[in-house]
Amino acid sequence: MISISKEAKNKLFSLMKKEGLSQDNSFVRIGVKDGGCSGMSYELTFDDKKKEIDQLFNDETMKILIDKNSLPYLEDIILDYSDGLNGKGFYFKNPKAKHTCGCGKSFSL
Repeated sequence: MISISKEAKNKLFSLMKKEGLSQDNSFVRIGVKDGGCSGMSYELTFDDKKKEIDQLFNDETMKILIDKNSLPYLEDIILDYSDGLNGKGFYFKNPKAKHTCGCGKSFSL
């Protein structure tokens, strides 16, 4: 359903540790909301509670929550991280996106 690159996992675990969160008891929440320069934008946060509308995915040692409304937009995406000269941060590779903005934070189908 969703893949997270090694670089993104390392950065997420580092951020969790900085925020005092345990990877055993915390989740990475990925979602989609209206907005952004291309129509929809990605959300990436931490959470310590699974809601009834959430679906849980495990990518090795990372626990990922996606709400059921966001699932159709996030099928087969890859979350990656780069700290290179061309940009720094998380970005999404979405095979369903017909258009993405330059920063990789928003898309349209």
